[in-house]
Amino acid sequence: MQARIPTSFALATLVALLAPTLALAYDHAPELPTVTTALSPLPKSPIPDVTSLKTTKPAKLVDEDAFREKDVWGRIRSGYAIPDVNNDLVAKHINWYATRPDYIARTTARASLYLFHVVSELEKRGMPTELALLPFIESAFNPNALSSANAAGMWQFVPGTGRDFNLKQDAFKDERRGILASTDAALTYLQRLYDMFGDWQLALAAYNWGEGSVQKAIKRNQAAGKPTDFESLADLMPAETRNYVPKLQAVKNIVANPQQYGLNLPLIDNSPYFTAVDKTSDIDLTVAAHLAELSVDEFKALNPQFKRPVITGDEQTKILLPKENAEKFHLNLSQWTKELSTWSTHKITSARESIRSLASRFHTSPEVIRQANNIPQNSVLKAGSTILVPKISTSASIDIAPDVADTANISYEAERASGKTAKGYKLPKASKSDKSSPVSLVKARVSRDAAHGKKHRKASQ
Repeated sequence: MQARIPTSFALATLVALLAPTLALAYDHAPELPTVTTALSPLPKSPIPDVTSLKTTKPAKLVDEDAFREKDVWGRIRSGYAIPDVNNDLVAKHINWYATRPDYIARTTARASLYLFHVVSELEKRGMPTELALLPFIESAFNPNALSSANAAGMWQFVPGTGRDFNLKQDAFKDERRGILASTDAALTYLQRLYDMFGDWQLALAAYNWGEGSVQKAIKRNQAAGKPTDFESLADLMPAETRNYVPKLQAVKNIVANPQQYGLNLPLIDNSPYFTAVDKTSDIDLTVAAHLAELSVDEFKALNPQFKRPVITGDEQTKILLPKENAEKFHLNLSQWTKELSTWSTHKITSARESIRSLASRFHTSPEVIRQANNIPQNSVLKAGSTILVPKISTSASIDIAPDVADTANISYEAERASGKTAKGYKLPKASKSDKSSPVSLVKARVSRDAAHGKKHRKASQ
């Protein structure tokens, strides 16, 4: 309210006149295509023009309005804040996406599980909401995506950068794939890059190419007396980075107006899809899914960071479940009378401990041990490896110790080709790729589309 109103009577009168108009503008807020985040200048007239109230809202109502949207896509559109790029590469990528409606449908279906959370986190930090579309480019919203450069998860962190941002990677879990942890790390990293360059397009380039590479390109252009914006630096970038921001712009344009490109986006309710549930002790992944009344695939879609058949960890380890299934989980857990976990660990102390002898010792089959630990056929475990084995009665109530989970590793090597098995059968010749190496404990590996190129991002170069 303007300070020049002379009396309390005039102030009361003005408030009374404005109240119906303000209420009307607020009630119709969801129908607006965009929401401004700053106040427009106050009009000179004591009574503001009614039309200005229909297009401008006080900043304090913006957060409330975001949650009044019925669709998450609307919230994303409302928060676009990165300057647009408009060039031939953008047109090329729009055409690529627009001519692949099946790809769009699969990607947006996966995104529907995670977008509400990502957008909410962006809004909390005051960051541009189109950044929520970045996993569209990185991984097609597949948290199990793995690039040829070993970048993993929805946000495609390489191991080193993941560790820089406290994403735990051990034998039992890889938080680069976890929805909560990786999103927090990615947004922290992006904000750090923006603070470094003061430009979102350059921050995105650095997220893909590395901040060191972008800094070198900037210095090179500065030395040549050239501009240092994204498009001016594009010729110095590798093809993947040069296409990176145009790809995001293409998706941004499609989300802004999908009908223009003959596409449909699924309705994503503007409400949380999942909630975090505390885990009180070790629990088998299949048991957790059963208690939540979910299929294993549905459970893994929200908890892709867990790499083994058992979920270990202290009380800080949480699992994500759809809101309605969380209630079922708690109810079923309270009535569960069996063991929650059927797995323990065993450390290999001698090369004489064969998988066959271990299977006999722990009353199971060699195939069960190989599957639980992802050990290839025709290979033997090396001393020092820590593997999962079925619990036996003496360890039925004991959880896997946190320090064991943190330090466990598995290594193996091919069986010797020159030897013979006990039955006298000649073993196949070992290939170079079968040489001793750490085992990967994740079976689901989804390569990125060839059009997305190779990931080689590092925190610094």
